[in-house]
Amino acid sequence: MIAVLIPIKSFNEAKERLSEALDKSERSILMQKMAETVINSSGSLSIWVVCDDDEVASWAESKNVSVIKVEKPGLNNAVEKGVDTLEEAGFSKVIIAHADLPNADDLQKCANFEGVTIVQDHKGDGTPVLVIPTGKGFRFSYGPDSFAAHILEAQRLGLPYRQLFDPKLSFDVDEPEDLKFIDD
Repeated sequence: MIAVLIPIKSFNEAKERLSEALDKSERSILMQKMAETVINSSGSLSIWVVCDDDEVASWAESKNVSVIKVEKPGLNNAVEKGVDTLEEAGFSKVIIAHADLPNADDLQKCANFEGVTIVQDHKGDGTPVLVIPTGKGFRFSYGPDSFAAHILEAQRLGLPYRQLFDPKLSFDVDEPEDLKFIDD
């Protein structure tokens, strides 16, 4: 059984680095639109949002998406708790997809490998999509150079892994110049 886990922080605090190009309301709307694109790219898979924000939880539920609430902030904590919850629910594989993928199209294609799939971001150092088997004790290292850190983690655990660059799934929105590459 495969689940998609989408970590989302508060829409009102999202994408601060875009503040020179978009005001708070515009960033919130953009974040919701991108997150909805990621949900839609999940196809028939079981979709879960992990968050620490009530507004995000309500939004996800309005999209018929299951919610895992966490108390402690932080991306690594949220993903760890989300994966643990999904493992307890019986899922054997989790596709962790960030909510800032405006061009995401087909997450299922990332799950057709036995082991770890690491999707490298368009800048070469991030991990916008990571597919892991549950029950292996995978430690998450989101932040600077997460791509390299996740490769090292797969190696540490002795798990087969593949690196995947996909133009649609590798493109995440972090900086104002990224806005011009969003497909309409």
